[in-house]
Amino acid sequence: MFITFVWKQITQWILPLKLKINLTSLQEKYTAMGQDMASYLDGLLYADFLTYWDYIHLDTLLSLQSPKTPFPDEEIFIMYHQITELYFKLALHEFNQVAEHKNLNVEFFTTRVKRINAYFNALTTSFEVMVDGMEKDQFLKFRMSLLPASGFQSGQYRMIEISATDFIRLTDKSKREALKEASIEEQFEHIYWKFGATELSSGKQTLTLKQFIKKYAAQFLQLAKDRTLTNFSALYHNLEAQGADVRLLAEELRKLDLYVNVEWPLSHYKSAVRYLEKDPTDIAATGGTNWQKYLPPRFQKRIFYPFLWTDEQMDEWGRGWVLSVLKTLKNKD
Repeated sequence: MFITFVWKQITQWILPLKLKINLTSLQEKYTAMGQDMASYLDGLLYADFLTYWDYIHLDTLLSLQSPKTPFPDEEIFIMYHQITELYFKLALHEFNQVAEHKNLNVEFFTTRVKRINAYFNALTTSFEVMVDGMEKDQFLKFRMSLLPASGFQSGQYRMIEISATDFIRLTDKSKREALKEASIEEQFEHIYWKFGATELSSGKQTLTLKQFIKKYAAQFLQLAKDRTLTNFSALYHNLEAQGADVRLLAEELRKLDLYVNVEWPLSHYKSAVRYLEKDPTDIAATGGTNWQKYLPPRFQKRIFYPFLWTDEQMDEWGRGWVLSVLKTLKNKD
């Protein structure tokens, strides 16, 4: 009883003091902004309490699916791509935190890369929704109504690539040596994904690619310039040159390299093989892209951090994964 009595006395003394301190701090805050604190306190009397559904705009979020066909599985297709873009936004949030940090250190950098890896892990492990979560007949029908739109046109994914590495690493591998001293604009003309959206018969740019370049080219070029010294590769080398212990950071960057350049594109490859491989006439369902040569990492050799891999590892880049996927799908069929 005595302890309870003492505790009541203490709280009766502390709470008013804390309230007084908080009110003083609020008064200083609003005075500094030229505002009247009393008016804001009056507003609190009439403000409603925040709800979960209002805070995350749930009703709006759940209304953003607008299928173009009557096939039920199209809604799955839409929602999964929306989820993907939200994860990409989370990743870019972390990329920007690192790039814009005024006094970047290894601990902060490593923590943010771990977050990005967690997002990509969620994406790659959930992609079975796209591989086995839709009926093939439905997919092949509703997908044709969406042309020329394609997941190829994800601008955020390209921004992730630009933020992750030196821009030259994103050019077609056959042109990299010749483009080392070229401007960003010249390198952009040979960026690898432009060769993944060409017509199979003529080799000309697809409408999918033309739309994409028209919408995003200026943003990509500006970001590439802004990230010349603040992409993850450049920042890693800078910390290493300062003598920082970058071993844990290197481990996370290797994981990021695999997630973005092996696991994620091969998840798409697995889906494309599942739905499109048996009938070449269905190639248009990828927006007209020549996906057989564009998606497999062993062809493109997109590697953000070659300095973190051995020559043997780079030679075998993605090869075993492709073969295992094809074998698994063949056994299923």
